[in-house]
Amino acid sequence: MADFLHAIKERVLVLDGAMGTMLQERGLQPGASPEAMNLEAPEIVAGVHRAYAEAGADILVSNTFGGSRSKLAHYGLEGRVAEINRAGVEIVRRVAGPGHFVAASIGPTGRFLQPVGDAGFDEMVDIFGEQVRAFVAGGADLISLETFLDIRELRAAVIACREFSTLPVIAQMTFDDAGRTVLGTPPEAAAVTLDALGADVIGSNCGLGIDGIYAILEKMRAVTNRPLIAQANAGLPQLVDGQTVFPGTPEEMTAYHDRLIALGARVIGGCCGTTPAHIRAMRDALDGREQGWTPPKRRGFLSSRSAVVEIGGDAPCAIIGERINPTGKKAYSAELREGKTVYIRREAQEQTRAGAVLLDVNCGTPGVDEPAALERAVYAVCGVSGAPLVLDSSDPAALERALKAVDGKVLINSVSGEEKSLRAILPLARKYGAAVIGLALDESGIPETAAGRTRVAGKILEAALAAGLPKEDVVIDCLTLTVSAEQKRAMETIRALRAVRDELGLATVLGVSNISFGLPNRPVLSATFFAMALEAGLAAAIV
Repeated sequence: MADFLHAIKERVLVLDGAMGTMLQERGLQPGASPEAMNLEAPEIVAGVHRAYAEAGADILVSNTFGGSRSKLAHYGLEGRVAEINRAGVEIVRRVAGPGHFVAASIGPTGRFLQPVGDAGFDEMVDIFGEQVRAFVAGGADLISLETFLDIRELRAAVIACREFSTLPVIAQMTFDDAGRTVLGTPPEAAAVTLDALGADVIGSNCGLGIDGIYAILEKMRAVTNRPLIAQANAGLPQLVDGQTVFPGTPEEMTAYHDRLIALGARVIGGCCGTTPAHIRAMRDALDGREQGWTPPKRRGFLSSRSAVVEIGGDAPCAIIGERINPTGKKAYSAELREGKTVYIRREAQEQTRAGAVLLDVNCGTPGVDEPAALERAVYAVCGVSGAPLVLDSSDPAALERALKAVDGKVLINSVSGEEKSLRAILPLARKYGAAVIGLALDESGIPETAAGRTRVAGKILEAALAAGLPKEDVVIDCLTLTVSAEQKRAMETIRALRAVRDELGLATVLGVSNISFGLPNRPVLSATFFAMALEAGLAAAIV
């Protein structure tokens, strides 16, 4: 594992080519399971791996793409998942030489997650986990998640890899020539989501030729500093005399080598239509090329299935709409108790139209099953708005259920400097690839001074880093107190904004309208305070 991650820092690795077409040429019958050949004809599978190894591939990928129990059930093989997947890895291991890495392949299940389909998120994690455990037993060096169309299914796959192994993970989605998956995810949103989950290498395979894959990776690079992978088809398929033909020549597959290296592609391979001849040309084309690469500076992003929002740095202040909150809203509270979502959907649309780029979702009110309500609210908001979400709850069970329901990288509102809060929330953020709002308060309450709030922010940052979150995923709420009762502390909030930004290098957020609670002329007072906060570097505003 360590060797693979070290190797991609030193040089560009070549991943092998198409497996399915090679097996068909060697006797795989139409309608038969390619993965069953791991048990029935292991020497044929080994021959494919050997051909790619001799062509110069550094990474050999197991014949386990359709090895989930959902896929194998089509052939009556759902009871042999562990056997088939372990055998697939062991075949590659026998062929691989000292310089080769064995990658275990996972493809999509062919099922849709709830609420669109019948698959639960935990069920999907378990399905992928069954393969992952077999890969570990077989001696894989890394796992390659390939050809995914649904970002939420891919989230489940990455989480399964992390839960059941310590192997490095390559995560890839397939995009059409319009630059989106068939379920509407653009490369930027995919990259932000996969980066947050901790995928070691991110990229795209299948669907496009090398020019199209390069365009996809270019968009991914704008939002992630992770190593990238390019696994293109040998051109776009054509139907010739009733046969599907991939027209891309070996030489054409190397045309983007220099640009891919400069972009930070650390793995280059082939998908449909690529043969050992393509892989050999790709290997030869790397010889003599400078292969060094320095990752760009990391930045903070959130994502939904279809959109990306930057937080902090040089990005504009992000407006977080907070009207999906039952406090003081009897009608919404009643809907929550009845299991309805009319108010949620209406507010999600209206706030987005009014300029909110993030939507805060809160379902905490007496008499409500908050985990079920927050999950239902996530589905409702995502059905009508593309804005990334802010999950607003102090209940870890509700947060975890909602985190399984989301399509992208969300912001958890919130964690505090209290040890209980840090222990409960930060592991959830790490596991499900979320950022967190850190409240500048602890067991002693809200510090009166900017220095005190900055100290608590530093404690939260230290705990977040220890939990595995990058600092860009920590956003500090310096706390807005109503000016009617705390006139002097309003300026401490402004001073805290500057200190957290300048001393800790963290993005900040405020509940801006809290400043004017209970006072006349609230819009004027809130707007004035907002302008002062913006001048002090405020990165996001809850309004």
